[in-house]
Amino acid sequence: MQFDLASAQGILQRTPSTLASLVGDLPEAWVLQTEGAGTWNIFDIVGHLIHGERTDWIPRARIILEHGTSKPFEPFDRFAQFEASRGKSLNQLLDEFADLRGRNLAELAGFRLAPEQLALQGRHPELGVVTLGQLLSTWVVHDLDHLVQVARVLAKCHSEEVGPWRAYLRVLS
Repeated sequence: MQFDLASAQGILQRTPSTLASLVGDLPEAWVLQTEGAGTWNIFDIVGHLIHGERTDWIPRARIILEHGTSKPFEPFDRFAQFEASRGKSLNQLLDEFADLRGRNLAELAGFRLAPEQLALQGRHPELGVVTLGQLLSTWVVHDLDHLVQVARVLAKCHSEEVGPWRAYLRVLS
């Protein structure tokens, strides 16, 4: 399917409320559940999404629009959320994510991107030359990837309790 900015914005707009509906006000045992050693819990995932809102999608779009490939993106710290989220509750993180996402979507709309601008290029520190369309498409898929991750973490809270039905539940595989 070809990238469509309006559809992408629709998904991006829904992510904060989807997350809040799914995990807001859950007991701590659910929030701190992981998929095993070295994996993230729901608190970490939401913190990671916040860090992306602050340092990745819109800041990188601005770089592409203003500098093209002449100014590479800053490397993204995939683990910055551990320090940045310290001392906050999950509901505070969900509110912060919703606020940042709303502001970022307003800025994205303010760019008034023409279809040909999606081909503009930037320079990723690891991947090399990328386009604005690829960046924006990745933003959508990144959200969906972490929504799937949240669903897996939640499902694994009951992985033993489902008994023999486990064979039919791919989310537990």
